[in-house]
Amino acid sequence: MNSSTPAVVVDRLTKTFDDFTAVDGITLTIGQGEVVGFIGPNGAGKSTTLRMLCGLLTPTAGRATVAGYDVAREPEKVRQNIGYMSQKFSLYGDLTVRENLRFFAGIYRVRREDLASRMEFAIRMAGLEGREDVQVTTLAGGWKQRLALGCAILHRPPILFLDEPTSGVEPEARRRFWDLIHELAADGVTILVSTHYMDEAEYCNRIALINQGRLIALGTPRALKGSRLGGQLVEIACAPLGRALARISAAAGVLDAAIFGDRLHVVVSEGGLDLGGLRQILADGGIQVGEARAVSPSLEDVFVRIVARKPDVPGAAA
Repeated sequence: MNSSTPAVVVDRLTKTFDDFTAVDGITLTIGQGEVVGFIGPNGAGKSTTLRMLCGLLTPTAGRATVAGYDVAREPEKVRQNIGYMSQKFSLYGDLTVRENLRFFAGIYRVRREDLASRMEFAIRMAGLEGREDVQVTTLAGGWKQRLALGCAILHRPPILFLDEPTSGVEPEARRRFWDLIHELAADGVTILVSTHYMDEAEYCNRIALINQGRLIALGTPRALKGSRLGGQLVEIACAPLGRALARISAAAGVLDAAIFGDRLHVVVSEGGLDLGGLRQILADGGIQVGEARAVSPSLEDVFVRIVARKPDVPGAAA
């Protein structure tokens, strides 16, 4: 694959199951060595999209190429050029670490002369030195996921598709896993990783937000947070939250409001209500009001706001 050629090109990719549209006309281009986060809630269409890109599902409409190969017409060529981690843990628990690596090396047709060095690299990357003969079922979740990643890259694929690889993994292990992702990207590996953890999106070069099968926004984390709310974000400590949300949502000049922990996040139009005005609206409704302050938006704020808008055309922040 030429270095200037995009690693993944998706053009109006669609997948339907009877009357249900799981993926609805997604268009996306991913450059070589780029880490793109596929972000959205469970059931948004992330896994279905990844399976089509891996050549495991045939698109209903649209087209996609991976490493220059058409996913519908050349699925075997596609699979030879990718590594894939499924959403569910895919290794064999009754086999040892070493036995799993040998098994997947055989599937990926790793050459005999390369086998020892590839296995050594995978064990070192997973932090499993000294545990090579331990049954996988006894390993903690973070180790299992790092081992699964090691198995997925035994054949040194130029492209990796990771389907919610950190689901159910403790925060420290999640961060270590993302360190591994960036080490691979630094070596030129292209990575598309799906997750429903909004904080993980901060680690990506770009983010593709997906909801109900549609791509609703695309851009860098900074660009999305800086341009997609359409107003000023205010955080208000108040109680009871349910009544506060209903009252503030109905106020003029409030574009959006949502509960975040024990506080409200409120988006107000530019030049609209100030902090004092928001506090007064809540106080007049018999709601206890604590600290109120302008805050920088998180990606979760952006996602909630975009979903609430139900846009017809996905954003394209650079």
